[in-house]
Amino acid sequence: MMVRIGNSSAKLRVPGYNPVFRKLPKKGVLFLIIVLGTSLSGLGQAPDSTQTRQFVIDIAGIKVGTMTAMRQPKGNQTVLYTIISDVSVNLLVYKVKVYYKMVSLMQQGKLTRSTVEAQTNKGSFLTKTEWKSDHYDIVAEQYKYSRKATETRPITYILSNVYFGEPVGRSRIYSEYFGDYFAFTSPAKGAYTARLSDREDEYEYEGGQLVKIIKKNSLKNFIIRPVK
Repeated sequence: MMVRIGNSSAKLRVPGYNPVFRKLPKKGVLFLIIVLGTSLSGLGQAPDSTQTRQFVIDIAGIKVGTMTAMRQPKGNQTVLYTIISDVSVNLLVYKVKVYYKMVSLMQQGKLTRSTVEAQTNKGSFLTKTEWKSDHYDIVAEQYKYSRKATETRPITYILSNVYFGEPVGRSRIYSEYFGDYFAFTSPAKGAYTARLSDREDEYEYEGGQLVKIIKKNSLKNFIIRPVK
């Protein structure tokens, strides 16, 4: 015996079919599409992501080392910067081997702590900057350089920043390595000179991106360029 099923019953039996949705007004369908589309597109987008820049270091055109700069957003206005430099120079009267790792944590636009560990052919060295409730404790012990100090003003711009964008309008930038401020001047568009005591560096930018650093040295200048 055959049982006849009407059209309406057949529709109700189709898996996933919803008669309420069938009656949804066109405006309601359009609204649902917009909401779902917005939500799905939002899921596929990261508000901020890790940035990594690779550099080569040379002296007089000869490669002597590499540098990696990394910027990692951690959420809640927290950003972790990591700079790793590895240099080995063996000239007739000039021998240098330096590996250093610099890790700096910025929270809500303020440096909260920074550590610079250096391993060299002259020994091991360390610089630490740490926010302690109402001030920074700064202890820098690097080769032929030392400094101990406290700083009550928040540090809002650090040297790690310059690898990821042009320091437009900045007149002083905190060096995590030296535990002190470099004075920045801009003699020309995209060009900057940084001075700290008897040290002087030059930075060059094109389109807001770092293209060259000149680390001045009494014997030979170190040139740092991004890997293309």
